Amino acid sequence: MKSPVVTVCGTDAVRLSLFPPSLPPSLSFSLASLPYFFQSGSQQVEAKISQKQREYFLMEQLKYIKKELGMEKDDKEALLAKFRERIKTLQVPQLAQAAIDEELEKLESLEKNSSEFNVTRNYLEWLTWLPWGVTSEENFDLKRAKVILDEDHYGLQDIKNRILEFMAVSKLKGSTQGKILCFVGPPGVGKTSIGKSIARALGRAFHRFSVGGLYDVAEIKGHRRTYVGAMPGKIIQCLKTVQTSNPLVLIDEVDKLGRDRGDPASALLELLDPNQNESFIDHYLDVPVDVSKVLFICTANLIDTIPGPLLDRMEVIRLSGYDLPEKVAIAQQYLIPKAREEAGIPMPSIKGREEAGLEGGKEGHVETKEGEGGEEAMEKKPFSAVDIPENVRITGGAIDSLIRWYCREAGVRNLEKHIEKICRKLAHEVVQKAEGVEPKGADELGPGGGEESRQGEEDVATREDWSVTEKNLEKYVGKRVFTSDRLYEGGAPPGVVMGLSWTAMGGASLYIEVQSVRHKSSGGGTLTSTGQMGSVMEESTRIAHTFARRKLEDFQADNAFFDTHDLHMHVPEGSIPKEGPSAGVTMTTALLSLALNRSVRADVAMTGEISLTGKVLPVGGIKEKTIAARRSGVTCLIFPHGNKKDFEELPEYLKESLETLAKSDSSRNKVREAIKGKTGATRPIKHQSCWTRARDMSFFGGESDKVVSSPLAFDGKWVD
Repeated sequence: MKSPVVTVCGTDAVRLSLFPPSLPPSLSFSLASLPYFFQSGSQQVEAKISQKQREYFLMEQLKYIKKELGMEKDDKEALLAKFRERIKTLQVPQLAQAAIDEELEKLESLEKNSSEFNVTRNYLEWLTWLPWGVTSEENFDLKRAKVILDEDHYGLQDIKNRILEFMAVSKLKGSTQGKILCFVGPPGVGKTSIGKSIARALGRAFHRFSVGGLYDVAEIKGHRRTYVGAMPGKIIQCLKTVQTSNPLVLIDEVDKLGRDRGDPASALLELLDPNQNESFIDHYLDVPVDVSKVLFICTANLIDTIPGPLLDRMEVIRLSGYDLPEKVAIAQQYLIPKAREEAGIPMPSIKGREEAGLEGGKEGHVETKEGEGGEEAMEKKPFSAVDIPENVRITGGAIDSLIRWYCREAGVRNLEKHIEKICRKLAHEVVQKAEGVEPKGADELGPGGGEESRQGEEDVATREDWSVTEKNLEKYVGKRVFTSDRLYEGGAPPGVVMGLSWTAMGGASLYIEVQSVRHKSSGGGTLTSTGQMGSVMEESTRIAHTFARRKLEDFQADNAFFDTHDLHMHVPEGSIPKEGPSAGVTMTTALLSLALNRSVRADVAMTGEISLTGKVLPVGGIKEKTIAARRSGVTCLIFPHGNKKDFEELPEYLKESLETLAKSDSSRNKVREAIKGKTGATRPIKHQSCWTRARDMSFFGGESDKVVSSPLAFDGKWVD
């Protein structure tokens, strides 16, 4: 192969080769200028590179000098020193310590600019930030804890007693311990807020996270480190945040875990299992972490949607809805003082309460506890340029009406909103009066104004009594949301019976309506049901229909009503889905009421599941259903005999003036076992002996025209 030939030419020859005579003069001039531009640009680039090299060289020398003098460490060495310093005072378990040592050696050999360096550094950040062996000092003073719990929440005795028991065991053992509790109850009863109070009473750090709608298992157990942006799960993040290994962790809405694209409930099994959480392994950390000292509190509205294995690992404490006396006490002691403070209306002073005729603890006043400032704290007012009248208050009658006609939910969240609304409007009126409001003319009033608006401004300008009473309550919260306590006033027609239901929102009355259409041709006896019944409730209608047909033969063997009529059973409020078997007794009663053409007593409400052979089975929500019955003016309740213990646990004021009868699970006894004496005689059921065993569906009787006291007696004649 021939080697390349290099030809050396003179300047003239090069010029002739670059600029042949045939080129135009302008192009020849441009081409002749190119070498000068190339030379100038190369000189600037060389100068810039030389400057950068000089700066880099000087900076490296400066770093070396500082390092030799001990004034500064290398970035990597400083990072390694930081990690080693963090774990000096920690009691790191053996496996975690081995992982940390391994990662430190790995980090020391990696280049700072490599991607693996950042992954290892983040991993060490999490491992060294965890509170290995660090616990906060707990409070074992039961008296102090009880004061704190009572200070923040009214009632909830089951929860408070359980926490005090937990503290007593810890005190006797001399060590902290973990526990898994689950608070189940309607919205607004204080499940989440009581968690903060428990943490304050125990002296533990508090952390809350919600799992409602959570579908990704990695949110609980973390991501694998191989993924970009991987992070540990929520419990590891919690420990890093609170910097203690015995916090109180509140897992909110555990009954609303998502199941579409994962099963986070299964991921919670290891976390909430006392036998496994001593060595909980997060996917990101991949080393055992002891969470056995954590007090886990889960909250839920219903336990039906919580998987069985997860529910089995928790101690369930049920929170019932609040009744009227409890809501009144909560409003007076907690909600009104809080709403007044937020609205800038201080609680009345001692002198002001005496002038207004108020007593301590009543009419929206809460007694100041010892150690909170006494009378001086009550006299203290926030800074305000407005003179606030001393008689601004919400009377007890207004609170009762507010609860009865506006806020019937099981909790107090809606009640709190209404009280805040009242206080805001009172604040508006106080400021209007202080600024000297002048009534507007008719031409100045906006749409919907007129005489009513003008009269309202005149009332503010001349107002002396600032009490919110039952009479002027509508001025602050509008017209009543509920206008009646029951759907059928003055008694229901045959085929209509009041039942009792229980949902996540609390107890409510539930009417069962049955109507019939005579079948013109031969045959008949079909049953149609409407009212958005669920599958279980649909099955209850068929069971009730079958049992009512058989029972009618016992009462009137020649009655062919069910054979000649098509029936339609409906549950009002059809837009609301309904589910459950507890309306079985009510459905059976409604069917027999229509077949016998007898109206059921107007003051009777009932609940209970019925089997195909007539056995009455226990149901849930007895307290909520009793509250709903009292609100509807019911004086006689029918419960399954299996719920006797639940009824006996209710407060005395709920059981007062109620006729109650527990239906037994037997279906063989007849009408005469429900009453005593001659046919037509009445037997009042007193409160002391309210649990007389009334057998199965034997609730018809005698020939008397008066309404008898048997719990399910029909008006009119007794049926033999």
